[in-house]
Amino acid sequence: MLCRRPFIVTGGELTLDMLDLQFDPVANFYEAPLHLKALGGCFVIDDFGRQIVQPRQLLNRWIVPMENWIDYLKLRNGKTFSIPFEAMLVFSTNLEPEELMDPAFLRRLPYKIEVGAPSLDVFRAILQAECDAAGLELRDPHFEQIIQGISARKQLALACYQPRFIVEQVVASCQFEAMPPHFTARFIDYAIDNLKVTGQ
Repeated sequence: MLCRRPFIVTGGELTLDMLDLQFDPVANFYEAPLHLKALGGCFVIDDFGRQIVQPRQLLNRWIVPMENWIDYLKLRNGKTFSIPFEAMLVFSTNLEPEELMDPAFLRRLPYKIEVGAPSLDVFRAILQAECDAAGLELRDPHFEQIIQGISARKQLALACYQPRFIVEQVVASCQFEAMPPHFTARFIDYAIDNLKVTGQ
């Protein structure tokens, strides 16, 4: 039977306990840890380095599974058993990797992909998708004002997160003034100003 591969995402809320079996004494069963739920699929640790637990502790937890493709879980009676670890493990961060892990662990991550600034066409495509989802009509003057505000006025590089941020800010301004969602020069300026507090 065809099925979708699992895709599990966790972020700043991740703790070491979430990577172990969790026993429910009322229902009398164990809940699988997040990475076990991702077997055969993808397990994404987003915002890596911003968890309560130290990055080094999280990385040490993954050394054996990443090297041997086997993990070990412990039952509450103390017995330990092994399980296959066959999931694509992805660490996503906007911090410098060298600040989060030592060279030994960097070697264990065979693929490192930097997501840089999008091109103008890609930026517009992302912005258009966000506008469609929010019910906003994106016209050329709006787009030009957004690009001008980000690049010239705030002197920021284009980034993939900015379209959603701007759209959410514009929608929030419309809601505050009890208006249907729409772009105005004033609302766009509000959104751009919130991208960066300093600067003109």
